[in-house]
Amino acid sequence: MSSRTTLAPRARKFPARGGRLSGRVGRPGPFVTAVALLLVAATFIPLGYIVSVLIDTGSTEAARLIFRPRVGELLRNTVELVVVTVPLCVVLGVALAWVVERTEVPGGAWWGPVFAAPLAVPAFVNSYAWIGVFPTMHGLWAGVIISTMSYFPLVYLPAAATLRRLDPAVEESARALGSGPVAVFARIVLPQLRLAILGGALLISLHLLAEYGAFAMIRFDTFTTAIFEQYQSSFAGSAGSMLAGVLVLCCLVLLTAEAGVRGRARYARIGSGAQRSATRIRLGFTAIPALAGLAAVTAAALGVPLWTIGRWLRLGGAAVWDSDEIGRTLWQTIGLAATAAVVTTLCAFPVAWIAVRSTSVFARIIEGANYITSSLPGIVTALAMVTVTIHWARPFYQTVTMVVAAYVLMFLPRALVSVRAGLAQVPIGLEEVSRSLGKSGPATFFRVTLRLAAPAAAAAGALVFVAVATELTATLLLAPNGTETLALRFWSLSGELDYAAAAPYALIMIVASIPVTYLLFTQSRKAAGLS
Repeated sequence: MSSRTTLAPRARKFPARGGRLSGRVGRPGPFVTAVALLLVAATFIPLGYIVSVLIDTGSTEAARLIFRPRVGELLRNTVELVVVTVPLCVVLGVALAWVVERTEVPGGAWWGPVFAAPLAVPAFVNSYAWIGVFPTMHGLWAGVIISTMSYFPLVYLPAAATLRRLDPAVEESARALGSGPVAVFARIVLPQLRLAILGGALLISLHLLAEYGAFAMIRFDTFTTAIFEQYQSSFAGSAGSMLAGVLVLCCLVLLTAEAGVRGRARYARIGSGAQRSATRIRLGFTAIPALAGLAAVTAAALGVPLWTIGRWLRLGGAAVWDSDEIGRTLWQTIGLAATAAVVTTLCAFPVAWIAVRSTSVFARIIEGANYITSSLPGIVTALAMVTVTIHWARPFYQTVTMVVAAYVLMFLPRALVSVRAGLAQVPIGLEEVSRSLGKSGPATFFRVTLRLAAPAAAAAGALVFVAVATELTATLLLAPNGTETLALRFWSLSGELDYAAAAPYALIMIVASIPVTYLLFTQSRKAAGLS
């Protein structure tokens, strides 16, 4: 009773404020909503650019440019590349995940980081490496090999995380009922991997549509390489814009197809499940071929690029390590990537705040719209930004500001995923306590919310930093004269066939990407409930 008596006056001291807290704390205010709407409007710039070009070109001329043999050839190349590469990546990623997570393969703890590591090697560096080993590589199958070795981790990581989460009791029950290992995998495990496979396949498909450098090196024509060539020969020509329109349509078809196949499927435990890991399968005499397979994939995905870079560094000697040039390029890359990382992460907060603190349809639209531009190839975003600046913002043409703006549009979802997860873990009750003590909304955000979400924000910034540091296509089109990033310098030197001089830049990009790749690996383990 005494404690109740002493608390009563304190409750009466803030009657109005306390009454508002439960309804207002955590809700996005007008400023946050306005910023989020502005970002959403910006994400539609690439689509708006394509639509405006279609209108300006006219239906007759647009049809002539779209329905021509060259477009058919590019479409066939693209379809063949996706149809062959994506299934290979799925089979390879799922098989590797199953061997590492479900068998007693020797060195099991080491194989996980190894098969995540290829994500640290940009695809255009992989292409450079394979050409160093096989100089005559070109065409479709060269593209398939390089793409598979570059992108299979996008299936491996979610598949491995899903396998760790699965309740082992379900598989054990199936085996107890007489199902063999193949039947258990096909009927129990594989359906549970559906979402991981579809998500990874979509990401790989979008990467294939967006990639320029890897395919340009092996002389394999895709929409992106053709658009870039068209842009160089006739600036902002309608032919290149129509190719960009077809490319955007291909992206939207992939997004729609993935959503349709995925449907409303959800796979979750009802109850706690078995609180232990699945019993691993003893390989016996099959351990040797399993190890041989794992080693072969490692050699193709990591051994080839590392061996090629090491070979060119050895042939080039100390002369290729131009400290002044490398230092200048490195600092420009760090400055551009750090600026883009900070701006992108800050922009992610308003959108993530609305997504986490509101369940309205408006919140879902705000969040979903920011994934539109990221699903489009960087060259389309770059062309849109060039057109916008030339016609309506001429002072920003060929400036760092416009380059950073393009990076924000392209990589905002990467930051949004991490920031959203961080904000979702911040207890609203702590914010209510801060407001009840007289702190304003901004003060509460900086002193409570931001401090708790800081690790997630740092992870978001790291992801964007490495993405910008290794970005090539949009930077080629938008970077001001005199700008030299690691990717641009590597591309320039390799284009001059000075592979030895390009090797240090390739190595630096890989080394810079390793920490973020390891971060992705550890996050996948945490998502599966492992330390």
